[in-house]
Amino acid sequence: MPSASPSPVPAPYAVPFAELALANVVREYPNAPAHLYAGPEELVAPRTLHPAFYGGFDWHSTVHMHWLLVRLLRRFPAGGELPATLTTRIHQVLNTHLTPRNLAVEADYLRGRPHFERPYGWAWLVALAAECRVLGTPDGDRWADALAPAVDTVGDLLTGWLPRATYPIRHGIHGNSAFGLGLILDAGERAGLTAPVLDAVADRIRDWFSADHDAPTHWEPSGQDFLSPALTEADAVRRVLPAEEFRGWLAAFLPGLATSSLLTPPVVSDHADPYIGHLLGLTLSRAAALRTIAAALPEGPERTALTESAEAHLTAGLPTVSSGDFTSDHWLATFAALALDTAPGH
Repeated sequence: MPSASPSPVPAPYAVPFAELALANVVREYPNAPAHLYAGPEELVAPRTLHPAFYGGFDWHSTVHMHWLLVRLLRRFPAGGELPATLTTRIHQVLNTHLTPRNLAVEADYLRGRPHFERPYGWAWLVALAAECRVLGTPDGDRWADALAPAVDTVGDLLTGWLPRATYPIRHGIHGNSAFGLGLILDAGERAGLTAPVLDAVADRIRDWFSADHDAPTHWEPSGQDFLSPALTEADAVRRVLPAEEFRGWLAAFLPGLATSSLLTPPVVSDHADPYIGHLLGLTLSRAAALRTIAAALPEGPERTALTESAEAHLTAGLPTVSSGDFTSDHWLATFAALALDTAPGH
């Protein structure tokens, strides 16, 4: 694949990212359903449980691969870097999956299982709905309208869960509280979440993290992280504090950040191992967080160090996105798009 380039997603990535996403969202097997079977009558095919989001190995990955397809449509209108034939294929898949009937089933599934995919999958569903709405086309609006009941369900689930979530989850995998809630803050208004729900999300981030200091960065990375607990938390707090207050908080939370081990790309010893391979995603999610945190800092050595580290992480991570190995191909392109698409204004 091409070498690292500035954001937004550079044109050479449009076709390979789209092909990866198209292949994954319709691939029903292998499948790792996170479904608690209540009895033998529930032993059904994945697409019966999830008629919209049955592919891509697991529910959250297929949701965010749908997000990637819509993001690419927005970044690259038909007739440009995305060939018309590829754009047509994307529309065909999205028109087949993102229907009111299919998404009503998905919404009912979420409502009946309030712990399912909390908060990671919820966040990607909200991000998908927002991306459909921002696309600004009749198809995009139709997909966003079809997603609205599922988004409303996520809003209700957040309203029920946040008051009971006394403590955050800080590890570097799916349950990470900061990543999911940060993504919801980014996309929630455009997706149709109400102001009270988004205010509750922001309040919970402040409640959880505002007193934190001296993050144990020497503990990172853990062996299957695809998120940096420290950088993900900092990126979430960035979203809810005024700029000057955030800078003071960051200095206390990550003292010496400019020389921290967080700025060195992780060693990934086995790209095909589904858990060690998570560290490939860490290189990309760190790049995204480093870019947005750097953009919140004044010009100076720390901002420069973070920006240079983000580019080093991209250089390490981008060549791994399309390997031909399903264990990484089913999800990494989404994190590459986030990393490439996180410059201010995008």
